[in-house]
Amino acid sequence: MDPHQFAPSQQSALTMESAESTAAAAARASNGAARAVVEDDDEDDDVPEVAACISTMLDRGGSVESHRLFLARRTALEMLRDRGYAVPEEELARTLPEFRAWWEYRPELERLAFSTTLTSDPSSKVKVVFCPPGPVKIAAIRLIYTEVKDENLSRLILILQGKIMSTTRESIKEIFRFKVDTFQITELLVNITKHVLKPKHEVLTAEGKAKLLKEYNVVDSQLPRMLENDAVARYYGLGKGTVVKVIYDSELTGNHVTYRCIT
Repeated sequence: MDPHQFAPSQQSALTMESAESTAAAAARASNGAARAVVEDDDEDDDVPEVAACISTMLDRGGSVESHRLFLARRTALEMLRDRGYAVPEEELARTLPEFRAWWEYRPELERLAFSTTLTSDPSSKVKVVFCPPGPVKIAAIRLIYTEVKDENLSRLILILQGKIMSTTRESIKEIFRFKVDTFQITELLVNITKHVLKPKHEVLTAEGKAKLLKEYNVVDSQLPRMLENDAVARYYGLGKGTVVKVIYDSELTGNHVTYRCIT
């Protein structure tokens, strides 16, 4: 701490002027040093503008919109793969520059839509549709229904870019005869199952569930619960009654296994 910071008010004017002169001189010296550093930085072409560890996280090559669409579409592809649907590896491996070159040539949301079938049951077909920006209204849902009603779908995933009203959400259940999942685009910018703190989830088959209940002599209602609107349950598209095996393996949680029943 500067010993003159709280000096008594009775100190002489000479002392005050001396202190001010000293401070002014120090300020001039500091400014001169700062200018020297700036001049040295301008002359040093070898110093990177941004540290390498930070520059790898920056997106300098295009629009924010194309980046969001790329991330959401990639997560949707990974989600379908994890649900057991057939997803081409080249789609999963597509890079952001490749996506931008493909997308910006003809930026139409219809091009982002894709459909595929279950690996174990080709008759079970799912389609992913990106909705336009702005509030999602019943008229838009009816339009989507008109476009997909003849595709013999078993499931539909809508990626929203705006608010959806409760009345519109209810209309989805009335209009479509099959399961429709809705995700805000912001929910798919990151794949939550890849988080380092997220335990591994394995969905049990009907046979696996029956074996578990028999082994422990319990019924569904006696298992720990997971809500149907839980983030992981929504990612895997799990319905009520499905049992998930949760595997913990970290320093914080230790190594153990538990089970959850979707309710």
